[in-house]
Amino acid sequence: METVIILVFVFGYLAITLEHNIKIDKLIPALVMMAISWALISLGINSFTQWFDSGTHTLMDNFGLLGHEEKLHLMEETLLHHLGKTAEILVFLLGAMTIVEIIDYFDGFSTIKNAVKFNSRKKLLWMFSILAFSLSAIIDNLTATIVLISILQKIVKERDVRIWYAGLIIIAANAGGAWSPIGDVTTTMLWIGNKVSSGKLFMYLFIPSLLCMVVPTFIASMLKPFKGTLELHESDNKVKNKFSSRMLFLGLGAIVFVPVFKVITHLPPYVGMMFSLGVVAIFAEIYSHSKFSITEVVSEEHSAGSSHSPLHYSLSKIELPSILFFLGILMAVAALESLGILFGFANSLQDTMPMLGTEFHHEGVSDLVVLLLGAGSAVIDNVPLVAASLGMFSEPLDNELWHFIAYSAGTGGSMLIIGSAAGVVAMGMERIDFFWYFKKISWLALVGFIAGAAAFMVTRSIF
Repeated sequence: METVIILVFVFGYLAITLEHNIKIDKLIPALVMMAISWALISLGINSFTQWFDSGTHTLMDNFGLLGHEEKLHLMEETLLHHLGKTAEILVFLLGAMTIVEIIDYFDGFSTIKNAVKFNSRKKLLWMFSILAFSLSAIIDNLTATIVLISILQKIVKERDVRIWYAGLIIIAANAGGAWSPIGDVTTTMLWIGNKVSSGKLFMYLFIPSLLCMVVPTFIASMLKPFKGTLELHESDNKVKNKFSSRMLFLGLGAIVFVPVFKVITHLPPYVGMMFSLGVVAIFAEIYSHSKFSITEVVSEEHSAGSSHSPLHYSLSKIELPSILFFLGILMAVAALESLGILFGFANSLQDTMPMLGTEFHHEGVSDLVVLLLGAGSAVIDNVPLVAASLGMFSEPLDNELWHFIAYSAGTGGSMLIIGSAAGVVAMGMERIDFFWYFKKISWLALVGFIAGAAAFMVTRSIF
């Protein structure tokens, strides 16, 4: 039965990776894979000889001796435990996405667009790279990519030039997301799972992540596409919303406050995110009444939402398919973890892999294993890879292993355009060809990834 469940996972995973070829959204195989895996566990519960206790991160010794009803009860408890952990991540993401949509509702990101007063290609590259690196740490790399490519489309006329900028935005956004607990879904998973703390994450990963962004940007700035000047779009004559800057700083400040809330209250991060969303929504409601009464010139998009609250409008705009995809994939990985499959795989991986460089404490996990995990995240989604590593390794809070995994999984995905959520969304927004990205951008991402990994190995020995 275990073999059948592994095959279900492999085929489901394959369908997710090949979604563009088979024309089926990755959300569908993720949900089907999750449901079938847990159904097979339930139906074949008596055929399993081991069970992984996710609370203590150890295999149960006496699982085979339990009766049928006791096994079913244990399975239900485990399922509920994993659903609770997954729901923490999903509710957190829902809150963050909604705050960003509220900022956009008030045209808050136009503040950034209006700051561009120059047409030097090199200056524009550095501006977008630094913005992507900084913004992704605050509003997550996926959202930062969407926001910056939207701004890029309003500034740069030629698509052939824009896709070069988009490629470097992907690298910078993924690098920026790695050092912040709210910058990347995988880093958020490690933070919520009590594997990393926000302070140590910054200490260990800020310099490696910065190098991962600076090195490719510096090399790119010497390439032909970034030399000379650009023809920019004329600025539009829309009536500027007087609350746009205020909502931008309020929204970003509210998201940044979440780690502070966690440190003060010791409550899970999603509670702080819901508090931040509530505060932002209060101001949005107050400002929206003023907004629609002071001006009649509003975009069609916003006038459609003017009959109800900004919160309702923003909730209708968030990426619900992404939320359900994370639910499916995390719960499918939880099924493999519960049967002890990931635990066994981790042990065999550690035994067979040659040690490279400095060994980690406790389990002696090879650096090569983590670097391969980073390279793997370029080929397949980094969310299930990190979800798998949570079940595979049992190191304590703030062990170097978790920080290296956060870096590798977060930045390794830049090496292929399908390797990260930021890459996939940029691919859709600018119709970037897979092979164009592979030839022009992948090598830059690889150089940045290696530079950051080398820097991590140095910073790890210092702290």
